[in-house]
Amino acid sequence: MPASAQPIVIKRKTQHGGHHGGAWKVAYADFVTAMMALFIVLWLMNTSKPIQEAISGYFKDPAGTGKLVGMSKPVAQPMNKDDLGKVKAELEKAIRQVANFDKLKNHIELTVTSEGLRIELLESEKGTFFESGQPEPNANGRELLMTIAEELGKVPNKISIEGHTDSQPFAGRANYTNWELSADRANASRRLMQLHGLRADQVAQVRGFADQEPRNAKDPADPANRRITLIVRYLDNSVPLQLGQTVPTTAPQAATPR
Repeated sequence: MPASAQPIVIKRKTQHGGHHGGAWKVAYADFVTAMMALFIVLWLMNTSKPIQEAISGYFKDPAGTGKLVGMSKPVAQPMNKDDLGKVKAELEKAIRQVANFDKLKNHIELTVTSEGLRIELLESEKGTFFESGQPEPNANGRELLMTIAEELGKVPNKISIEGHTDSQPFAGRANYTNWELSADRANASRRLMQLHGLRADQVAQVRGFADQEPRNAKDPADPANRRITLIVRYLDNSVPLQLGQTVPTTAPQAATPR
């Protein structure tokens, strides 16, 4: 090598800082996904039950269940005692707003039974909801029946309406007995309630029992045996009670005692 030749030195510069690759993008994407999942969970916790069921149904069966559960037109489901307990609570709340409630409250009984929700309007000796011997409800009876009708019109259940009397024979006019009176009171209640909330196809039965089913069997003459009984029946009762199904209203047939 000639003495005058200089060695060639190649210097490589090492860069500090700047581009570090794409790892940060992955971390950021994970963070955004986690935040979105959190927001979805928070939103679901504040949605209604039908929407929650619809979303749950979709993930269980994306092909069809999500379209059928929760978001479609509701199908009537059997009502259990808890469901009718809620109806009872709403009725009691509405009834408390009726005029003269303090005077009437001891004559109104709501009970959930094996038949359904039983609502009984009990008469006193002087007459509470019907004047003595009269088939049409008085002012107290009209207001209470209208209030009940407004609440019951909100539920899909069928309603039975019964009229009862005590054992005292009716002496108002010839050929008119406790059979006719009990049936006429039940039917008058039906007419009034259907004008103020009950649907046209909601009443399944209207019946008059005269004094044959006393509330106080030990004292057939007890004025409390004179009563109107409304039964909000379970949807899975032996009578067809599904929403949209028409059950003809049965008009009471007045019988003449033998």
